[in-house]
Amino acid sequence: MAEITPLNNDALASLDASFEASEHNRMAMNAVTAAGIDKVARNYDRARLLQRRFSTIVDNGTATHQDRSGRCWLFSSLNVARFVAKKNMGLKEFEFSQNYAMYFDKLERVNYFLNDMAALIEAGEPADSRLVQHLLHDVMGDGGQWTMAMNVYKKYGAVPKDLFPETESSKNTGEMNTHLRRMLHTAVAHMYADPASIESVIDSATAAGHRILTIHLGEPPKSFDWEWTDQDGEFHRDGEITPVEFWNKYVGSADLESYVCLVDDPRQEHAKGRKIGIEHLGNVAGGDPTEYLNVPNQFMKDCVRRILEEQGIPVWFGADCHPMMDRENGAWATDLFEYGRVYDVDFDLDKEARVRYADSAMNHAMAFVGVDVADDGRTTRRWRVENSWGAKIADKGYFTMSDDWFTEYVYEVAVPKALLPDEYLKALEGPAQMLPAWDPMGALAQ
Repeated sequence: MAEITPLNNDALASLDASFEASEHNRMAMNAVTAAGIDKVARNYDRARLLQRRFSTIVDNGTATHQDRSGRCWLFSSLNVARFVAKKNMGLKEFEFSQNYAMYFDKLERVNYFLNDMAALIEAGEPADSRLVQHLLHDVMGDGGQWTMAMNVYKKYGAVPKDLFPETESSKNTGEMNTHLRRMLHTAVAHMYADPASIESVIDSATAAGHRILTIHLGEPPKSFDWEWTDQDGEFHRDGEITPVEFWNKYVGSADLESYVCLVDDPRQEHAKGRKIGIEHLGNVAGGDPTEYLNVPNQFMKDCVRRILEEQGIPVWFGADCHPMMDRENGAWATDLFEYGRVYDVDFDLDKEARVRYADSAMNHAMAFVGVDVADDGRTTRRWRVENSWGAKIADKGYFTMSDDWFTEYVYEVAVPKALLPDEYLKALEGPAQMLPAWDPMGALAQ
């Protein structure tokens, strides 16, 4: 290894002198130390010109709130589902239990992780390998993907929120996740110490995971009586119904489970029109694998626009939500903040370089609920987004995204197969190009 050059006193004095020689640096320091970087760097002209007007809007009611949890992928997928359910039941407001979905996602992940680790141990994978260490560090976070959400709903259905409400731990998952992670780490250590006991360790750890989850989240209903009054004042009664029956009856018409996840992987070595997958990524054993079809970003835009305009239903998507985001006002645009001008630094990485050098990856899931289209009927100008950060920010919880920001920071959308051309449908039938567990395309929305 080459010797690392020390930062000596002469070099430090030169840096200090260079900083002091610039009046811009002094003004930037005075402003940022007093007001913070975002207020100083905010592009006033861009912010005021990013309008909240759209040629197509899908009204999905009051914005939901994931609180201090990484459940955005569950909230956003259930926000798509609740739109369908509200329409089918004639309700103006309705919300599914996100706590119910998380309970079974985490229970399934306990089983998935334990059996995945057991297979690796039996295959001779060392405990200090990059793969094992990655899986140990990544286990029992809150994040997920569209396909993982659908696996939960297909197997366990869904329930109205008031029948399995939020708990302190569902709203703030940190402590619960810490204890689950520690329990699973202990189980893996025992499996490595005594491979002959792997099956009994799995049984014991699965039972422990079930106990921990039930203590923190409550015992989910196996069936419930469903009654409601629709927006016209008419009373309805279903009687006793299971969560799976409820999901199938009120959401099944949209066939969300058959949707395809499109991704924009900008790396040149990953060809467009090819299916890709991530090793060791999943939640429900025996469920659908987490796979994507790699397509051009413009094709993703065209699909979302068509769904909003022609079908009038929200569209789930995943993005790197933090760059150039005004959280309070609810806006994204690639030039919304002029950080480079404040720092005198050229942030010139393109989308491919940002992914390759760990500067960007999908980390948050939301739903498109509107679009503004130019007079040509195809060119998209801006997008309306339903977030899950509550109604006290943005436009009552709804954000506005510029079209250029979509290009640079949206990575994934879930769409019906019917929108795909024949060559893409054929690609779905073939094997996926499998990427390692740590690949950025395997990043989970939180």
